[in-house]
Amino acid sequence: MNKTNYSVARVETYTKASITKAERHNERKNKSYSNMNVDIEQTQNNIHYKRCETTYNEKLKELLDKGQVSLRGLRENAKLFDELIFDINSDYFEKHGGYEFAKEFYEKAFHFAEQEMGANNIISAVMHADEINTALTEKYGKTIYHYHLHVVALPVVRKEVKWTKKCKDKALIGTTKEVINQVSHSNKWKSEQVLDNQGKPVYDKKGNAVLIKSYSLLQDRFFQYMSDCGYKDFIRGVKGSNQEHLDDLQFKIKKDTERLENITNKVEEKESAYNSYMKYDKQIENISNLGKQKRFSKKIELEQEDYENLTEYAKKGIVADKEIYELNSRIDNLRNAVDKWKSLYDDIVEKAKDYFHAIKLAPQKVFDLFKGLFAKEKQDELEKQRIEQEKIQAERKALEEAREKERLEKQKLKNSPEYKKRRADRNAR
Repeated sequence: MNKTNYSVARVETYTKASITKAERHNERKNKSYSNMNVDIEQTQNNIHYKRCETTYNEKLKELLDKGQVSLRGLRENAKLFDELIFDINSDYFEKHGGYEFAKEFYEKAFHFAEQEMGANNIISAVMHADEINTALTEKYGKTIYHYHLHVVALPVVRKEVKWTKKCKDKALIGTTKEVINQVSHSNKWKSEQVLDNQGKPVYDKKGNAVLIKSYSLLQDRFFQYMSDCGYKDFIRGVKGSNQEHLDDLQFKIKKDTERLENITNKVEEKESAYNSYMKYDKQIENISNLGKQKRFSKKIELEQEDYENLTEYAKKGIVADKEIYELNSRIDNLRNAVDKWKSLYDDIVEKAKDYFHAIKLAPQKVFDLFKGLFAKEKQDELEKQRIEQEKIQAERKALEEAREKERLEKQKLKNSPEYKKRRADRNAR
């Protein structure tokens, strides 16, 4: 049975201070990645659909200095950066063409991000092609990479600034003073109210409005956009879905557990060997009685054979102690790693359990729900485009009418007696 592939779009938020960590990861500015399966030799294959030539914070300052965006009214620790992460199971790319297919796929995903965030508001967009999927690498017997896209952008909304009561011209109070591009994560990602088949708002038993989370709608739009671009063989994932990482974590836990058992066996073997040395009571007693003290001296005389035996025993003891110490240290490290992966795995399973439970109980209902959401989203998008087109046409018509009016005014002025007299006087001079 073929495994189902899921499209995933999720959003991470960052402040000025915290964005640097994401930047180092996305742009591969770290010298090493000990906690990740990053193949540094393959980093050259990462694809930038939009490259940030400075730091993310410097790019933000540049946009602020040019007046293209505004942080007016925001706290110092406000969330200024959104990171959109687009992903599909690695198996999907492996079966559809690998690296070249992934490049084309995520180029379309980048254009989707431009549509969502505004092209001018995107700071960086990079496809990672250097992270190894250990589970699939084991399955296929060759290196399989986990292709995914990181897009860092500013969550910008158009905001009308009104004249306040402090304005001297009372007629202007409450009217629009200026329109700014405000950075605002909360306003960018507002939840939408659920509507019934008649287009009326839906409320729960307590009378509260039933809302669709904005990130869930992002998932819908991403799936629909990529489907419309001709990409098939996957379904819409759930917000926060980490099935790809679950598989990889299970593999890592299995391998770490195997390594732990292997090292534990080695330690037991070494301890057994060490204990066998200690059981040689006669040899130990002989060692204790080796040599005789020289008269009038603290030095001990040894027979050549006794000296060689003592040296050999000492070497074996030192080596055994060192090996046992190193193996015990590795056991502790591996136990910590296994505990970490198990904890992370349990956390992800807990977050995803409702979705998988729903799929198990009523897959058709879940499918119908998403299908209905996609249809409404597409209808709303078409209506939005129609209104935008009408607005553009109206502005164009108004501009043409203004130009025609200006042309008629100039023509009228040229035909007036005053204008003709002034022109005649100029020519006479």
